[in-house]
Amino acid sequence: MKLMGLDVGSKTIGIAVSDPFGWTAQGITTIKWNEADITSADEALKKIINEHQVGKAIVGLPKNMNGTIGERGEASIAFAKHIEKTFGIPTELWDERLTTMAAERVLLEADVSRKKRKKVVDKMAAVMILQGYLDQK
Repeated sequence: MKLMGLDVGSKTIGIAVSDPFGWTAQGITTIKWNEADITSADEALKKIINEHQVGKAIVGLPKNMNGTIGERGEASIAFAKHIEKTFGIPTELWDERLTTMAAERVLLEADVSRKKRKKVVDKMAAVMILQGYLDQK
C-alpha cells in the first residue's frame, strides 16, 4: 500500500507519495487550492490517489513550538477529516514542525534559485513529512 504525504498550506498543498514498500518518499506535485473552499483540491487529489493507488494519507500537523495546536494545525485536522470522508482512506497526522524551513534550507544549500524554490518548497516539505513518518514506522 502506498502512502501519500501532504503539506497543507493556505494556498497550496505539497504532495509526496511513498514507494509500494513504504521505504522512500518522492515528491509528486504542488496543488494550488482555495482554503475557504475545502473541496477545491478534491479533483486533483482524487486523480493522484487513484493513479498511485494510495491507501493512507499522512497529513502534516503544524504544531506551535510549545506543542500546542494553533489555527494552522486546526486547518490541517479539518483537512484530514475531509480526506477520510471524501476519499474513504484513513489519515494520520504527523508533527511537521520546521519541515518547511528544513526544505527551504536544503534547497538553498543546493543553490536553487528563489523563483524555483517557491515552486517546490511545499512538495519538498511533503517529502520530509512522509519520509519522517516512514522512518519511524
